[in-house]
Amino acid sequence: MQLEFSVPLPRPRLAVGLPSSLLEDCPTLREKTVKLGLIGRACAVFRVDEVVVFKDGRSGAPDDSPLIKLILDYMETPQYLRRRLFRLRPELRFAGLLPPLRTPHHPLESRLRALRSETLREGVVVRRRGAHCLVDVGLDELVRVRAEGELRPGSRVTVLVDPVCGRHRVTSPEEFGVYWGYRVVVLSEGLRGARAASQADFVVGTSRRGRLVSDTSVLEELVEGLSRAERVLVLFGSPKAGLFEISEAEGTDLREACDVVVNFIPDQGTRTVRTEEAVFSVLAIINLLAHLAPQKLY
Repeated sequence: MQLEFSVPLPRPRLAVGLPSSLLEDCPTLREKTVKLGLIGRACAVFRVDEVVVFKDGRSGAPDDSPLIKLILDYMETPQYLRRRLFRLRPELRFAGLLPPLRTPHHPLESRLRALRSETLREGVVVRRRGAHCLVDVGLDELVRVRAEGELRPGSRVTVLVDPVCGRHRVTSPEEFGVYWGYRVVVLSEGLRGARAASQADFVVGTSRRGRLVSDTSVLEELVEGLSRAERVLVLFGSPKAGLFEISEAEGTDLREACDVVVNFIPDQGTRTVRTEEAVFSVLAIINLLAHLAPQKLY
């Protein structure tokens, strides 16, 4: 199989939890878009495959979960499919400011005959003809696949394109073990529902009031958790309230909702760390520890 760029799925699988009040420090749509662009990039860089948006139940906390989902979904969608999947909306007015993800499912090649071997492409069903569908996979011609199950026009699918034999088929990236972007899930409940929604078996909370990541015992706990977990959920607070404040507002004990609560930026040099900055910082450390976990160096 040929891909312009390919990376394996992370081990363990990684999900990020963000509050619905994530954008409360942004007064304009432009600033909100830019902030989400940075978070989307961080999730792609560190191979996050699910973003869970949980309800911030604080009195007066804004709920921007629809906008968070819309813009992160838009970013994750390959450029060549966006016009088919997203209508013109005022919320996407500043979408041109979003950085490209350049993940494996955002290829640049647009000519079918330029492909040398089988390759995975994201596509949208354009029309159905009997037992087959014509799918737009971002190439100079539609590809024909067998219509399996409930495939209908407008459905998004992953297609294994075979430029040599012309036998294209609907498949799943899971079959090939490659990282294929993230999906966004919005919860109607708060922190207490995040673990179940993401099916995580190891949950890491991030907080300035957490245990210092530099402590040997914390590193050992993180490495041990990452080494045994199949799926990890990393939770972040909002700009005006950390996880402890959010959990207190909903009557949840954060230390019971998480397996460990960690301060990933000891002795920070600024009064506050913005969520988009924290996401990059924390995921970088998680990524490093996940690679060290099999060796259990701590």
